[in-house]
Amino acid sequence: MKPISLIIPAYNEEKRIEKSLTDYQAFAGKNYSDYELLVVCDGCTDRTPEIVKEFCRQDSHIKILEFPHKLGKGGGVLEGFKVAKGDLIGFVDADGAVSPEEFDKLVKALNGADCAIASRHVATSKILAKQSLLRRTASRGFNLLVRMMFGLPFKDTQCGAKVIKKNIVDDILPKMISRGYEFDVELLWRIKKSGRIIKEVPITWHHKGESRFSLKYAPRMFFGLLKVRFS
Repeated sequence: MKPISLIIPAYNEEKRIEKSLTDYQAFAGKNYSDYELLVVCDGCTDRTPEIVKEFCRQDSHIKILEFPHKLGKGGGVLEGFKVAKGDLIGFVDADGAVSPEEFDKLVKALNGADCAIASRHVATSKILAKQSLLRRTASRGFNLLVRMMFGLPFKDTQCGAKVIKKNIVDDILPKMISRGYEFDVELLWRIKKSGRIIKEVPITWHHKGESRFSLKYAPRMFFGLLKVRFS
């Protein structure tokens, strides 16, 4: 098994980060011979950094990157990319919607691929707790827009779990301009443009409450995508 770096962007996640870290720590310790968990705390105003630092004191595999200002979801992942040491680099949301066992499906899917992404919308995917109808409708509309603008064939660009080979991360990192929730689209677009193989992997996904994403970010995401597409 190649060394794995897993990035967890966390903004005010004091209610959920302990369980997520405990679950991933236990799974990685049993299944990966060499790994690191990188928690990126950006502009947190709660106890998230303190909770993560306690894990760091107890386990050298767990590391924290702390920033005084909010970086955005994409900005946090990019900062993790810069310091990740693993041959495989992944990221997952802090809310626990994707379990360690489901994330491991992506790692195994890299046999014959350069990047693997979790998907809630391909055959055999399972959603244990659904989002609201409004959010599901907005998600499908966003996916249609992405297909039209970028020609990406994927059914779910926004699911918060992906893993990529390090040499590809190093290649595209200097080109990345997105820092918000549209980051995933740019990431996949640049990987696809470089001729690499991306696998979309069905997973079991459990929607969690208190999502950090709000539909109010939709206009910002749209203009962010325009900036990427025509830059």
